[in-house]
Amino acid sequence: MPTPREAHGLGAHVIGQRVVVRRLVRGETGPSGGPAMTDLLGVCTAWADGFCVVQPEVGDPVRIALADIVSGKPVPPRPPTRHRVAPREAQLRAMALFPDLETEELGEWVLRRSPTEGARRANSVLAFGEPGTLGAVDLVRDFYARPPGSRPIAAVLPGTAGEAAFLERGWVPESDDADTLFQLAGVAQVRRRLSGRASDAVRLEESTSGGAGLARAQLALDGEPVASGVAAYERDWVGFRSIEVAPTHRRRGLGLAVMATLLEWGAEQGATTAYLQVLGQNDAALGLYRSLGFGTHHAYRYLAAPAER
Repeated sequence: MPTPREAHGLGAHVIGQRVVVRRLVRGETGPSGGPAMTDLLGVCTAWADGFCVVQPEVGDPVRIALADIVSGKPVPPRPPTRHRVAPREAQLRAMALFPDLETEELGEWVLRRSPTEGARRANSVLAFGEPGTLGAVDLVRDFYARPPGSRPIAAVLPGTAGEAAFLERGWVPESDDADTLFQLAGVAQVRRRLSGRASDAVRLEESTSGGAGLARAQLALDGEPVASGVAAYERDWVGFRSIEVAPTHRRRGLGLAVMATLLEWGAEQGATTAYLQVLGQNDAALGLYRSLGFGTHHAYRYLAAPAER
């Protein structure tokens, strides 16, 4: 006779793990006339005395006789709510970091332009989703060709129809950079790991409007600005950009002091989710952000229109 683990892959080894269990429903008949079966998803909390106990996400624990288990397997933990936000929605929230952004919609695509910031995020089409019109790539090119000499840029998700639409029209990687990684973390977790890093030496310049806010931070030593950064708050998310430290003052934790102060500001506004973006080739920054609790939500890349001949 096979043991329960050999028969269906479950056993005492899955206690504490999220599992899916298919079991018989005694006394009921299934659609085909055979025994009725049902699936249960939850965390296995016990496995002993001929029974396993599964705690579903909603409701009371379910006690299942091992003899009634037809099949089952461990499944990955359910991602936090913040990670279930679609990449497009995450990108739209991140536009709060550029409050003077001028935007136009092209179906689900968003044309973005900033009169003051030169970052690609502020001067490219967010080509996530469907443009809803034929010739969308040409419309993008025309939009960004003004003023003359500008090079149109598109932010695309790898492997999507949006990326394919630009590649088919001859667009190429905008640079040799690796994909940009959009990182998320819980504010509470990052605050714990940055505990004690916030500094009174960091000065904040704040502005708020309609439930959104922006904070610019600067840290000065002996009257000399040596570190700075920007944070934006909107819809319970706080994001960071341009965390910079003067080369002669690096490796002293000054960037973390700026970030911690900006994070405290975001928490005061009511933020529960923190985000930032980093190039995939920046191993040092990725290691630091990972230590603070950040993980990759999605990766995207920039394409540029082919140079005019």
